[in-house]
This record gives sequence, C-alpha cells and structure tokens, in this order.
Amino acid sequence: MKEPPLSWLRGAVALHITGDRTEGFINAVTEAGIVIWNVKATGKGVSLRLLLDDFYALRPLLKQTGCRMHITGRIGMPFVAARLWKRKFFAAGLLLFGIVLVMLSSLVWTVRVEGNDRLASEDVLDAARKEGVYPYQWIWRMDSPDKLSKHLAARLPGVSWVGIERNGTFVKIQIVEAKLPEAKPLNSPRHLISRTDAVITDIYAEQGRPVVQRNARVKKGEVLISGIIGDEANMQAVVAKGEVKGLVWHEYNIEVPLEKKHTAYTGERKDRTYLVLGSWAVQLWGYGKSSFTASRTLTELDPLTWRGTRLPFGWMTEKEMEVNETRETVTPEAAKKEGLGRAAADIAARYGSDSVIKSQKILHEKKENGKVYMKVLFEVEERITEELPIVYNRGE
Repeated sequence: MKEPPLSWLRGAVALHITGDRTEGFINAVTEAGIVIWNVKATGKGVSLRLLLDDFYALRPLLKQTGCRMHITGRIGMPFVAARLWKRKFFAAGLLLFGIVLVMLSSLVWTVRVEGNDRLASEDVLDAARKEGVYPYQWIWRMDSPDKLSKHLAARLPGVSWVGIERNGTFVKIQIVEAKLPEAKPLNSPRHLISRTDAVITDIYAEQGRPVVQRNARVKKGEVLISGIIGDEANMQAVVAKGEVKGLVWHEYNIEVPLEKKHTAYTGERKDRTYLVLGSWAVQLWGYGKSSFTASRTLTELDPLTWRGTRLPFGWMTEKEMEVNETRETVTPEAAKKEGLGRAAADIAARYGSDSVIKSQKILHEKKENGKVYMKVLFEVEERITEELPIVYNRGE
C-alpha cells in the first residue's frame, strides 16, 4: 500500500511482527481497513509501518493470530512534540530564537544612497526618514517602492528621478540628478576699489581705466581701476580687470610661553573589553584601575555584520595608553622668533601666499608670567583690490 498523505504530521509507528501466522496477521489488518505500508519480510517476521491512530487497533488482531509486535521506530510530529515537551526550556529557547530571527529579518538595517553628486547624502537620508525609510524601521510599515520614489522626488530639489530598491533588510536609494546648464560668470560692469588703506606699489590694468599711480596713498573704498572708459560724449561701462598691489600695515599682539609641554606614548597600555547591545555596554574583561600617572584612552567599536548589514550589537575595546609628559624651557629669543614666524604664517594665510613682508617693527615687548608678549607692526605688500558693481540711476 502507498503511504497515506500527511503521515508525518499525523504520526506513524514502525513495527516488527513475529509469529507463526504473520501472513494471517497481514490479511486480518487489511480486512480491518487499517492502512499499512513499507511491508517487508525479514528472517523472523515482517516489518511494516502504520498510522499512530491505528496502533491500538492491532491488539485484538495480534491475539487472534498469535503474533507479537516490537516497536522499532516512532516517526512524525506527535513524537517530536513529546520530546520537546520533555525539554521545555530548549523548546522555549528554540521558539524565541525563531521569533527573534523573524523580527530581525523584518527590519530595515541599512539605507544607502547612490548616484548623487551635487546633492548631499545626508539631505537624501533626511527626506527618506520623513517618508518612513530609515534603519530599524519595520519593512511592513513602508510604502510601496513606486510611492516612495514619487514622494522622494517631490521632496528633493534638482532631482529628475528617484528609484527605491529593497533587497532583504537592505534599501538602496538611486538618485538621478537633473542636468543644470553650465553657469557662466557674471560680467556686469564694475570698478576695482581698494579694500584697505595702502600705498600703491604696482598696478596693472587688463581692462578699464587706471585712476591711481604707483607710490600714491589710497584709502579704503577708493577706485583703483575704473570700469568707465571714454569721454563724456562716448562713455562705456566695462568689467574692470587687473591687479593692484600696495603696502599695508598690520598690527599683531603676539603671546608665546617660555615653557612647552610635550607628550609621548611609553608603549604600556591597559585594555578593557565590552559587549555592546544597542546603546548599552557591558564590561567583560579588564577590570581594575591602571597605575598610569598620565594616560590617554582610545575607543574602538567592532559591530557584528550579517550579509554586509551592520547589526546593533558587537564588541567595544578601550585602550588606555600611558603617556610621558616632558617640559622644555625656551629662551626669550627663541620664543620671540617663534611668535614672529606664527604671525608671518597668519599673514600668508589671510592675505595670500604671494604677500611679502617688507619690514617689521616691534612696538612693545615684555616678559611676564612665563610668557613673552610683543606688539609688532608689519609692513606687507599684498593684493588690495575688490569688486564694486556700477549701478545706474534709472530715474534720471
């Protein structure tokens, strides 16, 4: 006979029948309407299988034929459930593991943005969060990819298309930015004026009319190269272009300590290991305080990953490293030289690397409270131009 359907769920028993009338037993079982399968003759009897529900109906047939039975196997869900019931904690843990696994697979773990160039990824992720797409969000709470694409495209300026693709717990946002026309430089008429008081050292007018000469003293806002060319009868406004350099005076208050502190690692360290669960950290190893006089602590986080997805738990290591502090005393001359060097570097950073210090004059100098104080006046040759648009009064 064929194995009945759903036999594993209903439960089955494997038996070994022995006796002188095993053929009569098989015939009696068949006449009683009991389904058996896998019937095989052995040296001392017959092996077969039948459903668990029909097992207790065999007793009168065994007495009738004078046969004996021996259970050789228990197959199916009822026997698995009985074994699990004997191990309640194991079964509960297995069930809990299955529930946690289903819950973890129902969350969004990673949201990645691709294809954006001008648009910042943080802006895209912020817009996606407002639409319900963010890490640790339930997948079933998200809208369909088509709706999300339309809503994100409406929220993000300068985007021609947005695609949403979900692969398991990973969501990819594909951005196609709109092509913008090439920005052309504005060529509105303008003057070049002085941004500060200065003495002109060099002037070169590429376009426009120079109105000052070398060695002339100019004030802040004074026109250096005019954007108005021609005479009164034939006047034309152009974009003034050129380069003007001048001597400018900068006053610096410099403060340099006479004692410097240096730190260096000695190579000794103490490690502490933590188990991280979300925003909680439980220390596992490395208890006790260190004997270091001075130290610095570096923290390294190593989260667990699954299929490229960063999980909210992992390991954290704190490395407390011993440092050795040394102090160095410098002479007032060396401190003075260092302060002047810092001021020169600041001038180059503020006014251009092509700025040249022509002279420097220490106006005041004193040594007090372990520091050198100086007030220094620098004479610097630098670029002094800035743009001023030409505005017409249309009411005239």
